[in-house]
Amino acid sequence: MKIPELLRKKPEFSLPRLLKVGDASDCSSLHATGFAHPWSASEFEALLADPSCLSVGVALKSELAGYLMSRVASDEAEVLTIVVAPTLRTFGCAQRLLLDHLSRLAARGVTVVFLEVDAENEAAMALYRRNGFVEVGRRKAYYARAEGARGDALVMRRNLG
Repeated sequence: MKIPELLRKKPEFSLPRLLKVGDASDCSSLHATGFAHPWSASEFEALLADPSCLSVGVALKSELAGYLMSRVASDEAEVLTIVVAPTLRTFGCAQRLLLDHLSRLAARGVTVVFLEVDAENEAAMALYRRNGFVEVGRRKAYYARAEGARGDALVMRRNLG
């Protein structure tokens, strides 16, 4: 029996922390829970070792619960991926990650942030819109779906400061 959301106890997430190369395997495992074509641990190792990438995660009982990664180029950043463990969605983890991440980007001198989101991912689009992102474009058939179909990506932007 599924417990109604209002009766579920809110998890005690850790404060957001910078991820390290040693987190690559956990990142890969968590990524597989949210994407049809997950990235490998070696791909995460490369991203986590890249000084142009900013990667922030939160834990629950020492287990990685969610993370957000972006790549910075000059005064712009692009969100590469954000994922929260399926059982921990709807508890504000993504919101916490996004606000922390945007703050860290602003501290690095980033003035604009871009991202792409699956046009069918209503929860993600709501999160981004709630946090000041606006749609600036659409990429037709950008995402490969597990069953072979293709899905559109919305390109969104937010100015910082």
